[in-house]
Amino acid sequence: MLRRAKRFLLPAFMAGALFAGQTPNAQAQESPMEEDFFKIMRVPSPEGTLLEVGGLVILPNGSLAISTRRGDIFIVENPTSAKPHFRKFAAGLHEVLGLAYKDGALYCAQRGELTKLMDTNNDGKADVFETVYAWPLSGNYHEYSFGPKVAPDGSFFVSTNLGFPDPWWHATSLVPWRGWMLRISPDGKMEPWATGLRSPAGLGMIDGEMFYTENQGDWVGSGGVWHVKKGAFTVHPGGLRWTNMPNSPVKMSREQVYAKINPRFEKDAGGGHVKPENKVNEPNVTMFDMKKQFPEMQLPAVWLPHGIMGISNTEILKIPEGHFGPFEGQLLVGDQGQSKIMRVVLEKVKGEYQGVAFDFRSGFQSGVLRMAWAPDKSLFVGETARGWGAAGEASEGLQRVIWNSKVPFEMRTVKAMPDGFEVEFTTPVDRKSGEDLASYTVDSYIYKYHAVYGSPPVNSKKLAVKGVKLSEDGMKARVLVDNLREGYIHVLKLDGVRAKENYYTLVHPTAYYTLNSIPEGAKLALKDVSTRNSALPTPSKTVASAKKTGAKPTATANRLTAGSTAKAATTAKASTVAGNAEPKAKPANVVLTFNDVKPLLAKNTCLACHTVEKKQVGPGFREIAKRRYTNQKIVDLIHNPKPENWPNYATPMPPMPQVPKSEALKIAAWINTLK
Repeated sequence: MLRRAKRFLLPAFMAGALFAGQTPNAQAQESPMEEDFFKIMRVPSPEGTLLEVGGLVILPNGSLAISTRRGDIFIVENPTSAKPHFRKFAAGLHEVLGLAYKDGALYCAQRGELTKLMDTNNDGKADVFETVYAWPLSGNYHEYSFGPKVAPDGSFFVSTNLGFPDPWWHATSLVPWRGWMLRISPDGKMEPWATGLRSPAGLGMIDGEMFYTENQGDWVGSGGVWHVKKGAFTVHPGGLRWTNMPNSPVKMSREQVYAKINPRFEKDAGGGHVKPENKVNEPNVTMFDMKKQFPEMQLPAVWLPHGIMGISNTEILKIPEGHFGPFEGQLLVGDQGQSKIMRVVLEKVKGEYQGVAFDFRSGFQSGVLRMAWAPDKSLFVGETARGWGAAGEASEGLQRVIWNSKVPFEMRTVKAMPDGFEVEFTTPVDRKSGEDLASYTVDSYIYKYHAVYGSPPVNSKKLAVKGVKLSEDGMKARVLVDNLREGYIHVLKLDGVRAKENYYTLVHPTAYYTLNSIPEGAKLALKDVSTRNSALPTPSKTVASAKKTGAKPTATANRLTAGSTAKAATTAKASTVAGNAEPKAKPANVVLTFNDVKPLLAKNTCLACHTVEKKQVGPGFREIAKRRYTNQKIVDLIHNPKPENWPNYATPMPPMPQVPKSEALKIAAWINTLK
């Protein structure tokens, strides 16, 4: 597991203070990281037990029920003790990828049905297996089913995966209600609820409303969190095949979508299927564009940028009151491929959910699939990697996250404003750094809506930070941003902001806000905010420099825009703080090392799926080197991957044309040193 280097670097204005004989607010200290607040502990299980967790639920007596992909259900007594007791409650089920408890019975989603399990003779084992409702199956290997989640009225929600036939790159609804959210009453009546689902592994009943996480794939540029309203169409057109059935609440059709966007059902001269590739020069059509034509389309409440906020998003879980300190009431979202958990905060703007995502805790031993709250307020994390690939050394397992009651210096949340964003912190901010425009950068981008597997970030744009207003208590910063863009992800980086008490950096200095709508309301005047920017030269320095060179200072030079200059300076400073400075050029005869290219691997999200040695989501770099591709061939495969070259990997690599050729060549050259 690669760790962020612990280091402390003074920003420019603090360095100046030291040279002037002044002292900063606090002595230089190492800024703590996420593991300094949230500890991961392994839950011991009996030798030979393969958990491959598919479902977790806490029972009224505090025991933990676990379902597995191999069809077992365990009851774990005293699950937070040093020696939890595992008891097998049921076996022989078919790939149980969800578990719920209601009225004295367990309910699970098997591949083809919602099943009720009861122990009627109190011997500790299920003796009644009752089919509540069964849905059709074609037999395709990818027809997973997830859930259930129990609604306030006692009904159940289940999500169904699309199939992956030949060709695999066009996910398909092969039988009715594949790619749908289904609502099932306790007496077994099924109501189709919404469609557009592709690979909906994570469900969450949040305050009585249904949400789910989607995974990147064809038509899905990146993962995200969707609010699932009745009659909604979320993203993938596969499930629209069944909207002509009389009980469908969705009225759109696949043909309507295909009329606007080419489904790319292409064949070569020999009649073979052609995998759709990203077209760099085509017009970029986004989901936000399509929403204007199809009001039924439900935009993601929060995009989870692929390779950054995970690669295969899973369970959504609300943090209860009194749990995890300043983050209570917010959402946690797991990720299977990167073996980590993100934090999401929603707000309603113009009647629809949108919000922000942050990193929260990484470093789990295997892929995070399910989560459940323990009675002692710790978090159980159920894990699996089989078939899907995940970071970490284990193929399965059960772990706990325990908060040590210390409050980390974090962005607690980010809210949209008519003229920018309001950032709320968990502890007060140092005023000098918090009012410095050089402490902030904002970028925006979005993904294509197309039939290709995944999407590169497109329409990227740097946005100028015009001003900052810090609250009197230092707990909130109102950040004025030029040219906000509806329908775009806005990336806020606060690398220069420091804590008031100890001058720490933020544990996670980056926020990803999905701005579907800009709220209405009053805007701040520039006269009421700080416009100080330590990255800009002062007028006196500009004049002095001009005199020294004999040049006349221009009005343009004296009016350097806060946005572009601050961004350049802050980006350079942020890279240094994070240990991500661009690798310096080396002589042609010097071999590149991992440390030379690590910043490029991190920047371009290569480390999300690859390590040097170990097979993870994708092959290890040393394994790639054994193919003896030329440097240019590796660049071509970065920009347009060929998953058929790696048939033993379940998750195909998306096209990465956004990786600059110069950077891709450096990465390729380093990979080829591993031969």
